Amino acid sequence: MHVVAMVARKGGVGKTTLAGHLAVEAERAGDGPVAVVDTDPQGSLTDWWNVRSAPTPAFVQTTLDRLEQDLDQLRGLGTKMVIIDSPSALTGAISNVVKVADLVVIPTRPSPHDVRALSATVELVEHLGKPLVFVINAAVPRTRITTETISLISAYGPMAPTSIGHRIDFASSMIDGRTVMELPGRSKSSSEISELWAYVRGRVKGNFQPRQLPTLSASADVIDLFGLNDARTG
Repeated sequence: MHVVAMVARKGGVGKTTLAGHLAVEAERAGDGPVAVVDTDPQGSLTDWWNVRSAPTPAFVQTTLDRLEQDLDQLRGLGTKMVIIDSPSALTGAISNVVKVADLVVIPTRPSPHDVRALSATVELVEHLGKPLVFVINAAVPRTRITTETISLISAYGPMAPTSIGHRIDFASSMIDGRTVMELPGRSKSSSEISELWAYVRGRVKGNFQPRQLPTLSASADVIDLFGLNDARTG
């Protein structure tokens, strides 16, 4: 059984939305049985699953104290893939999730505040020796802020080759427990999720080791990227 943890210390980056979408896509791609696990006290993933009509993926709402026990039960039931939605901000809670993960997916939006917030997450994941990948979420294609965010972050770890665009269908599909792949027609959003899952699946099933990375912080790299030096000195 493989475990993918969606981790971000900053809220609002689309962690829960991506967790639900990747779990559904994993099932659709034949990588099941798949289970989603909600460890976030806010329970947004739980709310989504409770209004979902489709029987898959399976769902577990757990506590951090029960997480390993529940994963063992899922393994015993023949589950092949688990996607965990982790809490935001709480370092100790995030650590418990990262420890059980085979791969940590770190979503971020292309903004200076989100990039700065990555440093603590990356430090934690690297300290625990877990492989990670970054995903740019809510991207606006062909804009400077998106392309330069990708350029900066990719120096600190593997970057998913597919960014997820900023579109309303991601939020609207989840209102009634669906995903963009389950809406009528074939959309750009659904194609992006399919491509992202293909990449994540390859990473989690591959034989690779986490590498030593430079420290990502609110450094001159981040300041210069978003022109904050000019704002402060001008």
